[in-house]
Amino acid sequence: MEHSQPHMYDKDGAKARRNGRQLGTVERIWRYPIKSTGGELLEQADVDPRGLVGDRLFAVRDSKGKFGSGKNTRRFRRMPGLLQLRSRYPDGAEQPELLDPRGAKVADPTAYLRRYLDRPDVELAREQAISHFDQLPLSILTTATLDWVRAAVPGVPVDERRFRPNLLVRTPPGTPPFVEDEWFGCKAWIGTALCVEFVRSSERCVMTNEAQQDLPHSPLVLRVIAKAHHARLDALATVVAPGPVTAGDAVALM
Repeated sequence: MEHSQPHMYDKDGAKARRNGRQLGTVERIWRYPIKSTGGELLEQADVDPRGLVGDRLFAVRDSKGKFGSGKNTRRFRRMPGLLQLRSRYPDGAEQPELLDPRGAKVADPTAYLRRYLDRPDVELAREQAISHFDQLPLSILTTATLDWVRAAVPGVPVDERRFRPNLLVRTPPGTPPFVEDEWFGCKAWIGTALCVEFVRSSERCVMTNEAQQDLPHSPLVLRVIAKAHHARLDALATVVAPGPVTAGDAVALM
């Protein structure tokens, strides 16, 4: 990026934040150091063109080059149990820690994963030529949509962890569910420097039903989303201008 561009974005961003439509504020920030494991809740994160720095940078890879996931596709291999694990980066570390279902740090992630999954061919691998992302760099979900899902499946514990967003955005009272659809094709400023462009929503799979930590398995979650919204939920975005994101940051359309 040319040195002059951040100044251009800062100028445009200041104008957009004054005149743009306010969508809400960043409620929570999630990063998933190891793909398909539970993530870490952050107060602040840096965002580069790839997404949150360190997000899904590592994955469980098998001998055929498939990455551990909640589904089987051309690139991914279903590996039940990964969501019961968590991952995090210790302060300043480039290599993530893997935490077992009790929350204890695992000394040797690859050795543990082979025992835990009963798969002697898997290893913890850093991203190389093939992306670990299912689709686009950032997933953004609103509290309006999340509250709708909760109301649609009474008795089933639901929070944003079922949908694995990077950012949960608190929207004003009265905001309709699936408001994210209205943002597609638009750009927004998040905080003072980060600019994103909303592209489309994620097509949800059985992973939304899976048990993880204190969230039990329930087929109702995917069922109601499929019936009401063609199994699509969130806003996937690309990064227009990198920058930091902090809990409490305003989100404003340009």
